[in-house]
Amino acid sequence: MGGDHGPRVVVPAALGVIAEFADVDLVLVGNEREIAPALDRASPVAAGRVSVRHASQRVEMDDLPSHVLRSKRDSSMRVALDLVKRREADACVSAGNTGALMATARFVLKTLPGIDRPAIVSALPTKSRRPRSSHPRSSHTRSSHTHVLDLGANVESSPRHLFEFAVMGSVLASAVDDVERPRVGLLNIGQEHIKGNERVKEAARALEASNLNYIGFVEGDDIYQDVADVVVCDGFVGNVALKASEGVARMISELIREEFGRTMAGRLTGLLARPVLRRLAGRMDPRSYNGASFLGLRGIVIKSHGSADVVAFRRAIVEAIAEIRKNVPERISEHIASVLVEKEAM
Repeated sequence: MGGDHGPRVVVPAALGVIAEFADVDLVLVGNEREIAPALDRASPVAAGRVSVRHASQRVEMDDLPSHVLRSKRDSSMRVALDLVKRREADACVSAGNTGALMATARFVLKTLPGIDRPAIVSALPTKSRRPRSSHPRSSHTRSSHTHVLDLGANVESSPRHLFEFAVMGSVLASAVDDVERPRVGLLNIGQEHIKGNERVKEAARALEASNLNYIGFVEGDDIYQDVADVVVCDGFVGNVALKASEGVARMISELIREEFGRTMAGRLTGLLARPVLRRLAGRMDPRSYNGASFLGLRGIVIKSHGSADVVAFRRAIVEAIAEIRKNVPERISEHIASVLVEKEAM
């Protein structure tokens, strides 16, 4: 029921996933009266693999997390997370209020042993065209990507938390991308060892002493250069970097359209360049990267962008499927004991 569009987007996206993945069943959680009309248009075969779990409340985008936890125990968000907790579902996908989703997920599912704070991680495109054939997205795009975390769950992070983020991000990249030793970089204002604040420097020393494939400090522009498979930062920096990148991408797209449409010659040139522009748009399409993971929880939770359309929300569901098949929470839990030995000494 969350996001800008609710069932108008979620139901057709779910039916698209059902048509593509024969071994997946979906549970739509929310108001039955609103979901049923959209579901009635599905084929009987598809509808038979989609069930509806009624929830009498919904979380609004401006609801405070504390209010949601206290007063909205029958919201679609809470009911969906309860299904994961009871193992009646393998993952939860939501386009709803991010703060409420994180707070509720932490309350219902709890964090994994050895993890103090969950982190929000998402894939961002890089200039490389190396295929990641094992990932469900690989049939739709040949572009490579890097996993960036944290993207907003933790505004301030200690060196210990940054170290945990690096471990979780490395496990995720290894699992869903089949990268044997993911390259892990720590986001900083420069690559030199003398740059950055004490928290970043202390986290760097811990990463250097670990058995992760730590490559050192990376800068903001390195995110898109295929320098690292995982880029680690605190949630304040990560969220600003993400939003700034999205703004630049929108501006470039608008300027290209504006310049091609300025003159008749430009419009003719635009027609000739259309195939190239379409391929470029496909590689940079943010819908192809929709679906941020809440890592560090005892269950899989995927956050879709609130403005996601059918294509984008389908991507979020596919991301959940990939993490289910690769047992991401279990793999993180298995790695914590062996990789985070240094953590207690920090």
